[in-house]
Amino acid sequence: MDLTTMTYEVRDRVAHVRFTRPEGANAVNPAFSADLRAVMVAIEFDDDVKAVSVTAEGKVFCAGGDLKLFAEAGADVPSLASDMLVDYHGAIYKMNSIPKPFVAGVRGAAGGAGLSLMAAFDLVVSSESAKYTMAYTRAGVTPDGTSSYFVARHIGLRRMLDLTLTNRVLDAATAEQWGLVNRVVGDDEVDAATADLAQQLADGPAWALGHAKRVVYHGYETSLPAAGEFEGVVIAESMGRRDGQEGIAAFAEKRAPNFTGD
Repeated sequence: MDLTTMTYEVRDRVAHVRFTRPEGANAVNPAFSADLRAVMVAIEFDDDVKAVSVTAEGKVFCAGGDLKLFAEAGADVPSLASDMLVDYHGAIYKMNSIPKPFVAGVRGAAGGAGLSLMAAFDLVVSSESAKYTMAYTRAGVTPDGTSSYFVARHIGLRRMLDLTLTNRVLDAATAEQWGLVNRVVGDDEVDAATADLAQQLADGPAWALGHAKRVVYHGYETSLPAAGEFEGVVIAESMGRRDGQEGIAAFAEKRAPNFTGD
């Protein structure tokens, strides 16, 4: 896979994605968006991948859209942004639909489209000095990157409006308190903690974890009867799989389960 803004490597059932444009604050541009979508396609169709760890080089996880590039585009910026978002939003749609857990490790800052991207992950590990801000309206534009969907669901409508209209900056402790991130670690521990969490998930009952993700998102978006029906279908299938039968037997026999991911 020919990537220019990130790297992709699979080790021990974990896909390790790393943003590699620290000189540009790992900002979102057409190349980044195309790379991200290509990586998501690779993850979707690689049966060896059971969980995903995403981190970034440099001091900033992702500073948002590449405003310098947008300024250079002049009158052509609307079409540039529209074309770019086909890939960027498409990558996020895939990440959400793929039945594998995605873990982001955020160091430094996530702003604008970077915050939107971070919010779309299933789990987020934050550095203790990280800062979070929407930043869109500060540049005279409106939110994108599916933030209106994910950020609002994580923190609630009132707080989402606060971040969007005032560009309030959240520290890591507040982001954790609000539910925007899952856990906070030392600045020099982010990469390892993110990889360890992804490895823990990959070593567990991977099919059940991936499809539990589907159950949770589906239940959040639909009616009570539809949520219950979907739960019934998926849990029945999970009980018929190798890990489901092993997990039930291990519980009954009071021993540790030996999951294989099947």
